[in-house]
Amino acid sequence: MKQPFRVFSTFLLVLSFLSLILSCQTPLSQEEKVDRQDDSLPGYQFDRLQKVGLLPYWITTAQFAGYYVGIEKGIFQRYGLDLEIIPFQQTMLTNQLIRDQKADFFLLWLVNAIELKASGLDIVNIAQLSSRSSLMLLAKRSSGIKSIDDMDGKRAAIWSGYELQPRALFQQYDVDVTIVPIGSSNNLFLTDGVEIINASWFDEYHTIMNSGYNVDELETFFFFDHDLNFLEDGIYCLRSTLEQDPGLCKRFVEATLASWKYVFDHPEEAVRIVLAEQRKQNMPANVAHQTWMLDRYRDLYYPEPESDMNTALPESAYEEVAKILLEAGLIGEIPPFREYYIPFQSLDTLNRTR
Repeated sequence: MKQPFRVFSTFLLVLSFLSLILSCQTPLSQEEKVDRQDDSLPGYQFDRLQKVGLLPYWITTAQFAGYYVGIEKGIFQRYGLDLEIIPFQQTMLTNQLIRDQKADFFLLWLVNAIELKASGLDIVNIAQLSSRSSLMLLAKRSSGIKSIDDMDGKRAAIWSGYELQPRALFQQYDVDVTIVPIGSSNNLFLTDGVEIINASWFDEYHTIMNSGYNVDELETFFFFDHDLNFLEDGIYCLRSTLEQDPGLCKRFVEATLASWKYVFDHPEEAVRIVLAEQRKQNMPANVAHQTWMLDRYRDLYYPEPESDMNTALPESAYEEVAKILLEAGLIGEIPPFREYYIPFQSLDTLNRTR
C-alpha cells in the first residue's frame, strides 16, 4: 500500500507546482495593473477604480490619442480612473449631454465653451491644452489670392457653425467675402466651386495636399498670425463635479498629461493604437494622415519644443474671444474669467481611495 501512496503524493506535488507556474502566467486584472510600480507615474493606491466618462468633440483620430493610448497603456488606471470615451455622433447635442451629466469631463474649443457658459451651463475650464489656434484659410495660388485683401469678392467654404472666426477676420480687413456653409468635405474647394476654404492645420490641410496639391500650390492664412488666436482643446467639467470631487478633477488632468507625454515619446505606438480603434469602429484608417496629425498636435500642445505641456488659459485670450462673441450678439454678457477658469493645480487631491 505504501507504493501507491507515494505515487499519489508525488502526483499532488507535481500538480501543485504546475498550478503555481500557471498562476504566475495569468494575465493581470485591471486592478492588479494599477498596483504595478512605474517610476514615471505617481505611486497612488486605490481601493477600486473610479468610473469616469469623457466626451470628445469629434470622431476618433490622433487628436485624441492621449486618451486612447492612456487607456490602452493603463495610465488612467494608475491614477485610479476607469475611463470610458463616449463615441462622438454627428447628431448628438453636446450641451444636452453635458446637462444630463452623461460625461464627467468634456473637451471643447474656447469659443464653443464660452457660448455654453454664457447660456447658463455652469461649466469650468480646468486645463487649457492647446496654446494656439490650428485654424487657417486655404486658397490655391492659381486663384490669384496672395493676401487677405485679395479675398474681396471671392467665395469661402466655411464649416457650418464655425463662421465667427472667419467673419471676424474679413471684418478686420474690410473685405466682402461670400460665406458658403459646408460640412466636413473639401470637395467644393477641390472642384473650384469656391476660391477659399477653412481647414485645420492638423487635418484638412494635409488631406488637401494628399488630394494632389503641393505646398507651393497653396496659400495659407493662419488665424493665429492675424490676432485671432481662438484657443481650442480645453478640458471642462460641470462646477458641481468640481465641487463634489476636486481630487477626481485633478487626477484626470494629471493622467491626461501623463498620457500625452507617453504619446509624444512613443508616436509610432500611439498611431498604431489609434488606427486599431478606428478599425474597431469601421472608420477609414490612414497611417500617414494620423502621423501628420500627431506631429502637428505636438506643435500645438508644446509652445516651445523643450518646454512642458501647456495647461494655462491666458485671461487675455479668453477676453479676446468673449468680446468678439459679445459684439456678434452670440452672448448677452461675458462670464467672469475667475468663474470660468479654475486651473487643476489649485485643486486639492482628495478622496484618493474613493
